[in-house]
Amino acid sequence: MKGPLFYAKILLFGEYGIIKDSKGLAIPYNSYKGALKLSDNITEKSKNSNLKLQEFYAYLSKINSKLVTFRLTEFKTEIDNGMYFDSSIPQGYGVGSSGALVAAIYDKYADNKITVLENLTKDKLLKLKTIFSEMESFFHGKSSGLDPLNSYLSLPILINSKDNLEATGIPMQKEGKGAVFLLDSEQVGETEPMVNIFMNKMKNEGFRKMISEDFAKITDNCIDDFLHGNVKSLFGNVKQLSKLVFSNFKPMIPKPFHKLWQHGIDTNDYYLKLCGSGGGGYILGFTKDYEKVKTVLKDYSLELVYRF
Repeated sequence: MKGPLFYAKILLFGEYGIIKDSKGLAIPYNSYKGALKLSDNITEKSKNSNLKLQEFYAYLSKINSKLVTFRLTEFKTEIDNGMYFDSSIPQGYGVGSSGALVAAIYDKYADNKITVLENLTKDKLLKLKTIFSEMESFFHGKSSGLDPLNSYLSLPILINSKDNLEATGIPMQKEGKGAVFLLDSEQVGETEPMVNIFMNKMKNEGFRKMISEDFAKITDNCIDDFLHGNVKSLFGNVKQLSKLVFSNFKPMIPKPFHKLWQHGIDTNDYYLKLCGSGGGGYILGFTKDYEKVKTVLKDYSLELVYRF
């Protein structure tokens, strides 16, 4: 048995802001993927994944049945037969490793599931997001449900607000010099502690004002620019965002990258921002000249996401 593939995701814009109802834009990232598998060849990785599925089964058996029900007997039988989630998506890197697993489980075992082939009205998207939020809370303590939604649909998703989502199109990639890229921090980040830091910061009135005014406005501008292909304006706004994040989200940026972050702002060679909750994993970069950045950041591991 091998189930369908579910891909990683990248939240291009909206980290933390979407918790507080500003816009967000998430896109599938097909370089990493995962699928449910049954295997005779038991490895350490498949064993650990199988144990995690057993815990997830116990969690799903107590989930709100008015929201969603699962074919739990079938799920349990296949776990007992050694099923695991075979995934290349790095964990703790902000690219949706648990989201892909949640999407795979929902796809295979949910009763009356909403399928990708249906007319995906805003109500259906919202229902899916609510289900996925409940399911993924097992992994993070609190989840927006967005990662699994992105992985399940494999479409770019525009978050207008908590209760208003839509599948969207993004401009075709061009063979230009500009790019969005991932920079590997080579350390694992954990979502829950980062979200807790953010929630504590939100108790401060000045921080709350910065999020609801400056952060939300600049994020919204970045999203509009990106969706409409306004590349020149986008880089101006991404620079503002990079500065704002550096000033207000320092605990979420791994210390060894503070100088590198500032260097990008000072030279305009590239601009960095958080990819997901931060604290490690990937850092997202934007540049007008990817070939130059590969030289400037030659000591770091980079991955290309999108070309302008």
